[in-house]
Amino acid sequence: MTLATAYCCILIAALLPYVLALVAKTSAPGFNNRNPRAWLAKQTDYRVQRANAAHLNAFEAFAPFAAAVLMAQAAGVDHGRIAMLAVAFVAMRIAHGIFYVADVQMARSLSWLGGFACVVALMVMAALAVA
Repeated sequence: MTLATAYCCILIAALLPYVLALVAKTSAPGFNNRNPRAWLAKQTDYRVQRANAAHLNAFEAFAPFAAAVLMAQAAGVDHGRIAMLAVAFVAMRIAHGIFYVADVQMARSLSWLGGFACVVALMVMAALAVA
């Protein structure tokens, strides 16, 4: 795996919130694009609510991940290790979205933790590389 793989993972992670937003907006009939936030706020279908929550969580996870990949790259961390952790992060975040929408809380929490661990590992490797 190369650094290009890690950069592609940044792109995938950046697009993931929008995929989950699409799931939220297509999970119930009558989506109103004139006022999507008000429409989402009125929804009682748990699939819509959960997909929207997963969408917001994916946005929250993106910035630290992108920063971690770029930090590790700038610090000179081995590109294969960066790419491996980036792929693992994306896999965990995709699983997180699926488990969130499906309401499988333990698996959701574990996939969140796995993704978070990838970010922490990248940041620690970057810090150690420049120390």
